Amino acid sequence: MNKKEWIRTLKFVGFSISAGVIEIVTFTLLNEFTPLPEWLCYLIGLVLSVLWNFTFNRKFTFQSANNVPVAMAKVFAYYCVFTPLSTLLEHYLVRTAGWNEYVVTAINMIINFVTEFLFDRFVVFRDSIDTNDIARRKAEAEQSEILQKQ
Repeated sequence: MNKKEWIRTLKFVGFSISAGVIEIVTFTLLNEFTPLPEWLCYLIGLVLSVLWNFTFNRKFTFQSANNVPVAMAKVFAYYCVFTPLSTLLEHYLVRTAGWNEYVVTAINMIINFVTEFLFDRFVVFRDSIDTNDIARRKAEAEQSEILQKQ
């Protein structure tokens, strides 16, 4: 993996951690202070973290200028599969298997992190990586620097 992809991966990790904080704080507040079932607390936290993660990873990690509705539709499709499966897993492991709801939420978050990175990198932003204004300005600055050194 080249330096640029390592940096992209580290950015994704950073934004995913911040999204994870949003998800777990939302889950905890709803789980501890409302009568909502744990699966609904998880679902609300997940939706909030997805919106945060998509916004920042699109702009800063993948630096994509692609069509936002199209990109969001692809992410929505991913979550149409991931959300029901992870919500059912949450419900089953907590209610049937007796696992701790925080452990199950953490497991779901790890599965989500890995699969979403792969989906974003190779499906959602595959053809539009480094095409936004940030990437363009950076490429122009690098080119200018190279020309000045010559």
